[in-house]
Amino acid sequence: MFKELNPLLHSELRLAVMSILLGIESADFVYLREQTGATAGNLSVQLDKLAKAGYIAIEKGFRGKMPRTVCRMTDTGRDAFAEYVDALKSYIG
Repeated sequence: MFKELNPLLHSELRLAVMSILLGIESADFVYLREQTGATAGNLSVQLDKLAKAGYIAIEKGFRGKMPRTVCRMTDTGRDAFAEYVDALKSYIG
């Protein structure tokens, strides 16, 4: 039978962010926005949802005088992503 898909990861933008972060240690907001093509507002909302779920950690700081937001995937996020991929396999395998 089909496994339930995690609704938090089933969103196209949140799935894209998690896919990007899976392969790298961290990424800043500008990089994620460029890679996903999302608007700054939408990306900010989706990052907040992932952070509240404990899937990503967000660090805010400055590079010189410019604000900088850096995101990284947590172990909880890695586990959730692996479970999501496993659930997807039940649909295609």
